[in-house]
Amino acid sequence: MMIIVYTVATYLIYLLSKKVYSKWNIPFFHPLLLSPILLIVMISLTHVTADQYMEYSKVLSHLLGPATVAFAVPIYKNIAVVRKNIGTILVSIITGTLVAIFSTFVLSKLIRLSYDFSISILPRSITTPIAIEVSKEIGGLPTLTTVFVIITGVVGGIVGPTVLRWLSIQTPIAKGLALGMGAHGVGTNKAMEYGKQEGTFSSLAMIFAALITLVWGIWLIPYL
Repeated sequence: MMIIVYTVATYLIYLLSKKVYSKWNIPFFHPLLLSPILLIVMISLTHVTADQYMEYSKVLSHLLGPATVAFAVPIYKNIAVVRKNIGTILVSIITGTLVAIFSTFVLSKLIRLSYDFSISILPRSITTPIAIEVSKEIGGLPTLTTVFVIITGVVGGIVGPTVLRWLSIQTPIAKGLALGMGAHGVGTNKAMEYGKQEGTFSSLAMIFAALITLVWGIWLIPYL
């Protein structure tokens, strides 16, 4: 019974957050930023612990995997364009994953974060389900990883379009790859607002970035 109650409550809070954001397009009201705040208020008022809430809402957590796989649909529909630009795509995403990992590592050293904290935030630039697995593989804290994945996505989704305008980036492939690499799921959602091709390349960037980072998690990150 509690699973149904908290699953429905979480869904309704997200819908409310989307309505608020669509009416008042303010960064603070972004659904992925406002929803967690409202959820914290809800579980505090109902005296439910974080672990209990995770157990009650596990149905939604299990849907993360299928939701990620669903991003493959626009890729399939635009497979001819993807094949034509596969070299550019691979070079861009491989470079992007390395920049994401090393910039996070250097920044964590500069501000003297603890080892556990540093390791946990290294996979922050990929989609949540795979970021959690990478975090487990390298000895990080999956819960902390999830928090920073969300923060990265929200910030990237908000700042990304402005950066694209500043840099005068116009082509669908460049817009899509930048948003998918920089803000994964949130960026892909934003890219789809630009057009189908932007959404396709963003989906591709998000999926490839996750797979490549999974490889880095085994071969590279343990040596940092």
